[in-house]
Amino acid sequence: MTELLDSLLRGAAVSARFSRDATLQGMLDFEVALAVAEAEVGLIPAAAVAPITAAARAGDLDWMALRDAAACAGNLAIPLVKQLTARVKTHDADAARFVHWGATSQDAIDTGLILQVRGALDDLGADLDALVATLAEQVRQHRATVMIGRTWLQHALPITFGLKLAGTLDVLLRARDDLASVREQVLCVQFGGAAGTLASLGTQGPAVAAALSRHLGLSEGATPWHGQRDRIVRVGSWAATLTGSLGKFARDTALLTQTEVGEIAEASGAGRGGSSTMPHKRNPVGCAAILAAAARTPQLVATLFSAMQQDHERGLGTWHAEWETLPELLMLCGGALATARALVSDWTVDTARMRANLDVTHGLIMAEAVTMALGESMGRLEAHRRVEARCRDALAQHRHLLDVLREDTEITRVLSVEALERLTDPQHYLGAADTFVSQVLALADAAVPSTQHGRTSK
Repeated sequence: MTELLDSLLRGAAVSARFSRDATLQGMLDFEVALAVAEAEVGLIPAAAVAPITAAARAGDLDWMALRDAAACAGNLAIPLVKQLTARVKTHDADAARFVHWGATSQDAIDTGLILQVRGALDDLGADLDALVATLAEQVRQHRATVMIGRTWLQHALPITFGLKLAGTLDVLLRARDDLASVREQVLCVQFGGAAGTLASLGTQGPAVAAALSRHLGLSEGATPWHGQRDRIVRVGSWAATLTGSLGKFARDTALLTQTEVGEIAEASGAGRGGSSTMPHKRNPVGCAAILAAAARTPQLVATLFSAMQQDHERGLGTWHAEWETLPELLMLCGGALATARALVSDWTVDTARMRANLDVTHGLIMAEAVTMALGESMGRLEAHRRVEARCRDALAQHRHLLDVLREDTEITRVLSVEALERLTDPQHYLGAADTFVSQVLALADAAVPSTQHGRTSK
């Protein structure tokens, strides 16, 4: 079933990193690098490397046999090593003796996963950079587009659409900075042997670990981390946080597409956003996909946190719980990123509707501006009391607040009609909105793209 929904919910590039063959190849790449490293330090014959390398192709393995055997073995690495050994043996019986030399299943599975994660982070970083660039352009375009700000889903005060988008852009820039740290801490080889001592390699264990890390393009941890799962949680938390931030963006966007609001519309086209029965519908399908991902990620990342309580040197069930959970988190994040970029690139922003919606409350949203100006002379509390009373009059009489204010002699004694007209114009009550937009755009212009941060892959 998941394949039927991949194009809606999951990112294509990231999903490819966790395909059946990619998962197997990650473990096989570990086995090849292990053989190279061990031959380099003289633990196994150099002649064994080529036969092992030639046999380590995921497409040549019997994946259905691996699938069935995993149920008995408890993981995929055990049957994979058996198949790999058998394949090497058909060409070189001596080389087959040195497959998986001194390693354990978790070394292959964890390091293989990290290799997949590295590729996924490359893809996510590129998509994040693209979304940042697209959103920054929209911020520039709409930095002066006035709209209503909403609190508790009610009209509050005027803001700009550029400021609203700048809030999302600011979040994405932090995610981009965090990605560099995630890559540095997470992309680390796992190599500890049976119980984390590499005893089977004698005194050569540290040398093999160093060479293995170098050949895989991964960092080398101070200790094997088979029982310490903070690296897995760290990358999952990063993806979940980014997906959640995109969910907030999608929620706001969806609310602005409502018929009664009509300030944004997603791209339309044949078969997009339609209804099986209502020809007029233009549903926000992009927002729906992002929100679906954001709704799922909290439970997925909670699974990773729960799995941190590993048993001694290898977890019973807790380790297994990570295998599908982390890839799903990263794939959902990839889908949300790709969908968000398409949404922002192709949406329609109705600036006229934004301006018209400012007047829905007939000037009431400008009551604070009048109160602050009036308070300079009569004090804030008295000003608040008087303006609040005029707001009630405007509501009861179905009149514009400016018209009611003009009739209050106590107010006009302090503020001229011209001053009241300016104070009730939303364009003149934007505060530091443009300053905040400038600050975020400056950060965006100065930032180094995430795909250039902390790259450890070869």
